[in-house]
Amino acid sequence: MADGRPNIVFIMSDDHAAHAMSCYGSRINRTPHMDRIADGGMRFDSCFCTNSICTPSRASILTGTYNHINGATTLSTMLDNRLTTFPKLLQGAGYQTAVFGKWHLGEGPKHNPTGFDEWAVVPGQGYYHNPTFIFPEGDGGGVKRTVPGYVTDIIADMCIDWLDRRDPEKPFCLLCHHKAPHRPWYSDEKHASMFLDGDVPEPDTLLDDYANRAKAAEAAAMRVGVHMSTTDLKCEMPADMPEPELRRWAYQRYIKDYLRVVQSVDDNVGRLLDYLDAKGLAEDTLIVYTSDQGFFLGDHGWYDKRFMYEESLKMPLIMRYPREIAAGSVNRDIVLNVDFPALFLDLAGLPAPAEMQGRSFRPLLQGSTPPDWREAMYYRYWMNGAHHNVAAHYGIRTHTYKLIYYYNDGCGQLGAMNASPPGAADCGGRGRLIPLDFEPEWELFDLEKDPQEMCNVVNDPAYAGVVRELKDELHRLQAEVGDARHPTDRD
Repeated sequence: MADGRPNIVFIMSDDHAAHAMSCYGSRINRTPHMDRIADGGMRFDSCFCTNSICTPSRASILTGTYNHINGATTLSTMLDNRLTTFPKLLQGAGYQTAVFGKWHLGEGPKHNPTGFDEWAVVPGQGYYHNPTFIFPEGDGGGVKRTVPGYVTDIIADMCIDWLDRRDPEKPFCLLCHHKAPHRPWYSDEKHASMFLDGDVPEPDTLLDDYANRAKAAEAAAMRVGVHMSTTDLKCEMPADMPEPELRRWAYQRYIKDYLRVVQSVDDNVGRLLDYLDAKGLAEDTLIVYTSDQGFFLGDHGWYDKRFMYEESLKMPLIMRYPREIAAGSVNRDIVLNVDFPALFLDLAGLPAPAEMQGRSFRPLLQGSTPPDWREAMYYRYWMNGAHHNVAAHYGIRTHTYKLIYYYNDGCGQLGAMNASPPGAADCGGRGRLIPLDFEPEWELFDLEKDPQEMCNVVNDPAYAGVVRELKDELHRLQAEVGDARHPTDRD
């Protein structure tokens, strides 16, 4: 252990749902190398993002703040690289720092990575084959160069090369940010033949008809097949196929491509683990695997994310650090993406700055839950009507309930629709977007009785007391993190 402080290897993929990992009991996939982390450490079953979209979640993970604080509320609001981040603080305390892979927080001197001794990131979403990378050049600037190969392998290569060149006398913090499995999905040659024999099991809610839900569920333009592009499916969709059959047909094409891409990530996680083992670093290194948010794998008939529904809200999180984490342990306390920086700083012996809103969950690693640990979390999605016609909403999740408020207002945010669309818009010739001109609505789900979130019980008299309590707690949490309720959210 260099100077007594742990090394940190933070591996993050993009749009990797927990239910596509075998350590989370996946019905559709095996991820043996990710399982090595879980088997040797801890699996977190209640880790959630505070805004299920790439740029906002990544901003929260770096800064430890909610998006109304760090300013990255949407895909169009980039992160100011002058803000305090955990890599900057670790670097200032003597850690060697690096990031390779997806950044998605903007480009140029005001947005390129800062706080890193070395970095190379893909512009925007990046490409799977022969990707372009931005390398540092000049005073905060960058230069773009094409790197031949497959992006997941290249990112792992860059990480291992940097580890080989590091100063062994100093601790390090390496951020390995995979572009995969973001859509559209293009596998490498090694995995292209996977899943050719037989069908992948369908999710129970693939044919969801959105009855007993807020109008926002029906309005969302991310139904498998119906709203997918030919780029997503690599072919034209069958003409005049009834929607139930179309969903089933498109699901098989989509999910197989998705899982092939995930398999390459798993292989490269294995390469990093093997490297740490071979160099005698495993005992002294915190290994983290997560994704920036969840993803709908045909659940509710959807692909993509954004909603506060469970498959989108939940982040996979597995950690291995033999010095503090018992092998094969599981934690069910509520952990958030804004908590990550405080944990990393705590392990490095550094205080978290006052502006960071997350909390170190180091006691959870050691099997102890503080008596004042959170019992509920706050979520807000800002991109009203933009990208898949998902309504802006916020809400609260406890261990047993979830309350969501669709306020359907862009609130002046860049990248959100700040007025209702002028009529129904065409969506790929199949189905039509429902204009977001309906009145704000609430949803309540009893997660114990209805874990798949199929029945909104907000108007059930039996839950009237629960609704009152959750609204009070929602507004308390909003005030606690410095956010404001929407004007239409009245008691």
